[in-house]
Amino acid sequence: MIIKGRAWKFRDNVNTDEIIPAKFLALTTAEELGPHCMDGIEPGFSKKMSKGDIIVAGKNFGCGSSREHAPLSLKGCGVSCVIAESFARIFFRNSINIGLPILESREASRAIEEGDEIEVDAAKGVIKNLTKGKTHKSKPMPEFMEELISAGGLMKWVTKKR
Repeated sequence: MIIKGRAWKFRDNVNTDEIIPAKFLALTTAEELGPHCMDGIEPGFSKKMSKGDIIVAGKNFGCGSSREHAPLSLKGCGVSCVIAESFARIFFRNSINIGLPILESREASRAIEEGDEIEVDAAKGVIKNLTKGKTHKSKPMPEFMEELISAGGLMKWVTKKR
């Protein structure tokens, strides 16, 4: 799976309340949550980005409440992938379960700047910064996780297997 998009840069410890503020938790679908994505840290983010763009962040992205709303809002906003130095464990699992690719790379997290054009090969764990001509590594996404993401998430994968 090859993903291309423009980078949006965020700091360490972006929590789920910043990704999707609590006042929007009555909404339940990706389409409803998407317009409010990142409103707790960058109001109006969803209007600035383009479908397919990539979030690049520091350490512990997705910390805080273990709500599935956070990765759902990212997906609904059109974010195609999140690259961070590290992720909160439950956010990581929730992202894979809803079909949002996420990769850990300290090197990429620190080197990529906002606006850089990025190409990600999740299967190989290769992150290319097309703007700077640099290549970074991450742990390749296991085949099973790739299968879940390609299916659109865990529930869709299970439905296909029946």
